[in-house]
Amino acid sequence: MTDRIAILAGTGLLPQLLAKSKPDALFVSFAGVDVELPQNPHIAASFETLGALFEGLHAAGITQVCFAGAMSRPQLDPQKFDTKMISLAPRLMAAMGQGDDGLLREVMLVFAEEGFQVIGAHQILPDLVLAAGTAVGAQSAQDQIDTTRAQSILAALGAQDVGQGAVVAGGQCLGIETLQGTNAMLSFVAATPAHLRRAKGVFVKQPKPDQDLRIDMPAIGMETVAHVINAGLAGVVISADAVLVLERDKVFAALKDAGVFLHVV
Repeated sequence: MTDRIAILAGTGLLPQLLAKSKPDALFVSFAGVDVELPQNPHIAASFETLGALFEGLHAAGITQVCFAGAMSRPQLDPQKFDTKMISLAPRLMAAMGQGDDGLLREVMLVFAEEGFQVIGAHQILPDLVLAAGTAVGAQSAQDQIDTTRAQSILAALGAQDVGQGAVVAGGQCLGIETLQGTNAMLSFVAATPAHLRRAKGVFVKQPKPDQDLRIDMPAIGMETVAHVINAGLAGVVISADAVLVLERDKVFAALKDAGVFLHVV
């Protein structure tokens, strides 16, 4: 049997890229999530009626699902729950108290129990990730020191399910990515007074320890690059094969034009 993919769409560019690469994939939009509908076959869904979603996926012959794009935790109305969601609600509500990783792992388990294989965006489009050694521009000795410092901070915080990104300048941590996301952190860094910055600084983006990359792989794109440049940073360091790079050619060109490095480690 040939696998058929459903793209469970959040916001941002990623769902559109996947839909374009797989025109026969089923595009699933969710109530309350603002997405542009591609030309793909489409069904509308709701977080409150997961039973209906599962029925729709099975009816369409879906065997694999890919979670793509940003999706915040929805505000749920229990009065709208269908029978399946009523049975799942205690599990999902308990998982919400365990942080993002705990919730996402529970969501993946629910889909697996319904007979769907969860795959990552990088399994559909392998070119979304970069190999170790890929580089735009060069790091200074201070940049390398700041990179190591940021990596150690993220490794320590990752065990607490906090952050995929950090900015370090001159050995000082200027920002840690939290629930508000990468762009909010970089905006905060951009507003940091000059006298608190001992160097230009490096933005490091990497997965948390044991993070399941099928459903929650970190990502950067042109919007990230714009914030990095606006923050006056020297460069960006990401993990090999573990961070999605959207519109890589545009990202490379923008970084090169701005004199900002990108290193993949």
